[in-house]
Amino acid sequence: MTLKTIILSVLRYLLIAVLVIVAGFPIYWMATTALAVSSELYGTGQVAWPQLQNLPALFDELREMPIGKWLFNTLLIASGGTVLSLVLGSIAGYALSRFRFHGRGAVGFLLFMTQVVPEALILVPLYAMFITLGLLNNLVGLVLANVGFSLPVAAFILKSAMDAVPYEIEESAIIDNCPRFGILTMIVLPLIMPSIAAAAVIAFFAGWNEFLFASTFLMDRELWPTSVGLASFIGQYETPLSAVMGAALVFSLPAIVFFLLIQRKIVAGLTTGAVKG
Repeated sequence: MTLKTIILSVLRYLLIAVLVIVAGFPIYWMATTALAVSSELYGTGQVAWPQLQNLPALFDELREMPIGKWLFNTLLIASGGTVLSLVLGSIAGYALSRFRFHGRGAVGFLLFMTQVVPEALILVPLYAMFITLGLLNNLVGLVLANVGFSLPVAAFILKSAMDAVPYEIEESAIIDNCPRFGILTMIVLPLIMPSIAAAAVIAFFAGWNEFLFASTFLMDRELWPTSVGLASFIGQYETPLSAVMGAALVFSLPAIVFFLLIQRKIVAGLTTGAVKG
């Protein structure tokens, strides 16, 4: 092993260590804040290490929050939006990838334009529409609102992956009288599972981090997701930082675990179709 190789290896591992520290610092800060008492936070300052002896007091504070209900609502919003985005996105992506029809370019352009429009810009007309349709203060309406933004991204990711699937595979299935929907579900989709995973992560986190629509469309406290519930504890004169940070840590851990479990498929899915050979 040459000196140059050793230096490059050391630099690579140092860079990885720095990235791990930067990425993990928010988790460390939430843990230390959650396990600190108010006298430390507002008096002597932030503690350097999580004070595990304060765990019972933190659990007592968390019991006063309906954190379990809020997490369940968040999971419903994220999982419902993910499933609906993948189902509709796979159909839309397949149509854009395999069929040639008038207005195909316009459809793709309109899907792209949904990512340009800010959510706040359509908040008022969407609120009026939800009142008319009876979707206000309803988790179903919130799922539909999130799908409007995550569906185009899922459609584009899946379309790019389907473009890389050889059409000859589908021709063989057509000769055997396999219907189009069967070709999509039994042949195409199993071949692009990494891209499906990437689209699922994007749609899932869009719903998991939902705040703007939820804080506007949901008035019932029992229907709030965790993001809105945590924001409700920010007071004018006092904010229970330790309890809020503890709940935020509980809110963040499932998303972190979910991401770590499928991170390899995310990278493979996002790079599908990037290189044509």
